[in-house]
Amino acid sequence: MYTQHDEKRLYEQAKHLLHHDLESADRTITQLREVILYADWKYYVQSEPALADAEYDALFKKLKHLEEKNPELQTADSPTQRVAIGLSERFPTVSHLVPMLSLDNTYNAEDLTDWDRRCREFAGTGDIAYCVEPKYDGASISLIYDDGQLTRGATRGDGMMGEDVTANIRQIKAIPLSAALTKQGVKQIEIRGEIVIHKNVFEAFNKQRVAEGLSPLANPRNAASGTLRILDPNEVKKRGLNAILYHVSTYTLAAGKDRPAGLATHYDTIQWLYGLGFPAPAKEMKLFKHIDEVITYCHEFEGHRDDLAFEVDGLVIKVNDFAMQDKMGMTSHHPRWAVAYKFKARQATSKLRRVEFQVGRTGAITPVAKIDPVHIGGVTVTSISLFNEDVVREKDVRIGDTVLVERAGDVIPYIVKPLTEMRTGEEEEIKFPTHCPACNSELERQQDEAAWRCININCPVQVVERMIHFASKDAMDIRSLGTANVQKFYELGLLPDIPGIYNIDWDRVKGMEGFGEKSVTNLKQAIEQSKQQPLNRLIFGLGIRFVGETTAKTLASAVSHITEFYDWDIEKLSLLEDIGPKVGTSVVDFFAREENRQIIARLGEAGVNLANEHKGPMHTDGALAGKTFLFTGTLSQFKRSDAETIVENKGGSILGGVSAKLNYLVVGADAGSKLDKAKKLGTVNILTEDEFLKLVE
Repeated sequence: MYTQHDEKRLYEQAKHLLHHDLESADRTITQLREVILYADWKYYVQSEPALADAEYDALFKKLKHLEEKNPELQTADSPTQRVAIGLSERFPTVSHLVPMLSLDNTYNAEDLTDWDRRCREFAGTGDIAYCVEPKYDGASISLIYDDGQLTRGATRGDGMMGEDVTANIRQIKAIPLSAALTKQGVKQIEIRGEIVIHKNVFEAFNKQRVAEGLSPLANPRNAASGTLRILDPNEVKKRGLNAILYHVSTYTLAAGKDRPAGLATHYDTIQWLYGLGFPAPAKEMKLFKHIDEVITYCHEFEGHRDDLAFEVDGLVIKVNDFAMQDKMGMTSHHPRWAVAYKFKARQATSKLRRVEFQVGRTGAITPVAKIDPVHIGGVTVTSISLFNEDVVREKDVRIGDTVLVERAGDVIPYIVKPLTEMRTGEEEEIKFPTHCPACNSELERQQDEAAWRCININCPVQVVERMIHFASKDAMDIRSLGTANVQKFYELGLLPDIPGIYNIDWDRVKGMEGFGEKSVTNLKQAIEQSKQQPLNRLIFGLGIRFVGETTAKTLASAVSHITEFYDWDIEKLSLLEDIGPKVGTSVVDFFAREENRQIIARLGEAGVNLANEHKGPMHTDGALAGKTFLFTGTLSQFKRSDAETIVENKGGSILGGVSAKLNYLVVGADAGSKLDKAKKLGTVNILTEDEFLKLVE
């Protein structure tokens, strides 16, 4: 973007402008903008500051002062216009010009070799060049430039629609507010990328939060994503976000203009973006002619992943030639011409200091290990679930142990093992409580279960957890009534139990901090709308043990009104698809309890829907009528709930386990015992995700 001569000129210009104005305000403003944009590019894209902080601030202050005195000279792409005006009430939803798809994942050389084979088959050639670039661990964004001006920035959202966060995007100095795109003949362009936080910036920000008595942010990715959705752009500006732009999804040329040479291949495009001043990974990207070279590079890079300024969780491999990409096309989930190579799980050692025992929604007591803070794969880990007493005894974990900690798939931390060779003899065995840590009721453990449980239905922690579950997205979906508000309302006596959600004293709520008129109105509307949720959501929301979303649908479809279950026994329940003795016993016990019947009665009195208008299968004439399905493993092309909805809309039904009644088992990655059981039965049709899609189409 800048030649050596340009840089020297701009540096000298900056030094001059620190102490002198030029002959006219117009010329001074123009040169100040040029110098500040250059300084932003050097600092945020090149990571090489050209000016001291005090010098930069002085130039910025001078520009702002001159623009205020001469408002007719202010332009939309001035550096001062990153500063936002006031707060947004919410973020409007906008459509992406091209869907933002996910990436398929690979984990080893065999996966990459297999992907290369498929690429060559789709492309119809044996010669494919691949680009490899870091897979940055941040928040995905889409930017639109019209006539060289940044006009919109949006989050990924669901891939089709995202949230318009343009005001916040404008606070990120790495992202140009304007670029010389019109000189290239480009009228409109949509650029994809990732919002990230420099490791040092993230660490410093967390230290500041701790000093202020606030809890540290979990990891750079969540920090970036959360910051993008802060309503106050001026607060966003303080967070020091950065950006990496790595893909042009679509563009429109001006009339009579030819495509720029920089948009011929992916490699050329990244270099082209970088040359225009965009923070593209031009220096980090590599170009290879064979998949074996790619595999070697992946293995080498993984050993140096921590050398980068930003967190990465893998590498992205893309077919370089755009014509080949177009020929290969994409699935509904991911492009066939790109794949992510995910790095191995991260490990570290730490000291186990103590164990806390937490009470869950169903009364289960879970031991949680509290360890010295340790940084693993971009996350500071301090708490790790030990699941139950049997796991603790099996691993022989003790307080004071040095433990090996791993994040499986760079997500969930767990203790692999204690390092027994480092024991000093002062370690203590973990003793399980005999009474509930929340209500002091005596704990019980069923013969066939691993968990100890508090069976006091009025245990305060369980009451709160049940309300949180009831209001959750997959249950009654009462937005704005999240964990924090449920906890707060309960402690203030505003929310004693689940039916109390529909009888809140709104006069008291209006006087609480953080609850203005609009917030109260939104919460009231969400609660009122939840009364019309279908019966299966209510059954799931009641939190019956062993009853998940699928089983709740099975139960709801069998009755016209929820109170019919008061007269059902285990034998009658077992006639339903996938209801075995364990689930049946739990359902019978739940509806036999008088306190649960009172809750249901009070919900009915409050106007909550207790009936099922569509008793039996809703779609009996669909293409999958009479067929049963089950999904297992990690699905990459769709959410499990979405796939189940597809089946049900076409007349099929979902089972919760493998049995002789199962027709199709759809298998994702890391499928386990269900796949083994289906193979042993020999009567189940086992489908991949692609085969399932073909079937339902």
